[in-house]
Amino acid sequence: QVQLVESGGGLVQPGGSLSLSCAASGFAFSDSAMSWVRQVPGKGLEWLSSISSSGTGRNYAASVKDRFSISRDNAKNTLFLEMNGLKPEDTAVYSCVKSVSIFKWEGPRGQGTQVIVSS
Repeated sequence: QVQLVESGGGLVQPGGSLSLSCAASGFAFSDSAMSWVRQVPGKGLEWLSSISSSGTGRNYAASVKDRFSISRDNAKNTLFLEMNGLKPEDTAVYSCVKSVSIFKWEGPRGQGTQVIVSS
């Protein structure tokens, strides 16, 4: 079955950076689009970014476009999210998602990793 395990979250000061990883197993990772989403307690999921199976196609939500970068290593079945210029409003649980395409992000997702942006 699909397994997605995120890591790399933590506490960071405003303006700082974090790199998240998502280890995937149980499916053909190199054949699947992937996405990152986040959730604040009490609020719905917010889509952040998606990447095509080959890594050549990417898109981003306006809220993170100039600060976050999605990438993948198909040889290692791993998805990444590089986050720069973090703001307190970026505080959330970040999860990776096995997606249908870069235009349809919904699918199985991992448990997530907590990111807290605070001074």
